[in-house]
Amino acid sequence: MSDTTDDTAAATSFEHVAIAVEQITDPWPVFADALGGRYLDRGVSDGFGWTQLRFANGFVVEGIHPESGRGFLRTFLDRSGPGPHHLTFTVDRLERVTDALRATGIEPVDEDRHDPVWREAFIHPRDAHGIVVQVAESRVGVRREQDPPEGFPDLPFDHPVASLGRVVHAVADLPGATALFRDVLDGRVTARGAAVDGNHWVELGWGGAGRLRLLEATHGELAGWLGGRPGRLRHLYFSFDEPATVPGAVEVAEGRWAIDAVCGTRIVINSTVR
Repeated sequence: MSDTTDDTAAATSFEHVAIAVEQITDPWPVFADALGGRYLDRGVSDGFGWTQLRFANGFVVEGIHPESGRGFLRTFLDRSGPGPHHLTFTVDRLERVTDALRATGIEPVDEDRHDPVWREAFIHPRDAHGIVVQVAESRVGVRREQDPPEGFPDLPFDHPVASLGRVVHAVADLPGATALFRDVLDGRVTARGAAVDGNHWVELGWGGAGRLRLLEATHGELAGWLGGRPGRLRHLYFSFDEPATVPGAVEVAEGRWAIDAVCGTRIVINSTVR
């Protein structure tokens, strides 16, 4: 696929980023109460539950928590602790993407086509540059915000709401990661650049609000942070007009704040007020 938009790219959406947590309430103090994420939806599946928060630009953070003492999520948390778990893309036809994956030598895992409303397959982290990727054909339709569960922060109507501008994922193989998310998962390249440490980056967009920045991690401190992994989610990048009010936020540059670990996930906040 070229760097320009086409109908296929418009049919694919980077729908949400999922974070593994111990309790359903763990993401709420920062993602909801401080950053103003609005409750969207929740549910329970086989051994785990999920809760979604939507931000001002429409992008979604999903917290997934174990509902039993066994299963993949319990194993993940016992091994790695809370932190980024997967990226979810919705597509027009699941078979189109799984065929494209197999054509590149990638075998999807846990493929499930039984539910006509939600058909899905996953790309293993070894093939997805260090993170699980979920690909889903959804027939849910447009979702409306639901009434929040008991105990959800009571946000005032005029509470400032942040935008989740992009997910930043550090990778050892930038050309390979770009090829996967652009050529197989229908992304369009919206920007390219290089950081002062010599690492390059490529940013991709889809039909919805989600943006993914692939950050090369082969030079300097970032290479050490990657630690020989094929990839590792670096941070979530928000824009917000009151970053100093977010618990734990530290100003790291003029107009830019950071929190090292919110549910095991680094948060960077760009101030919208100058």
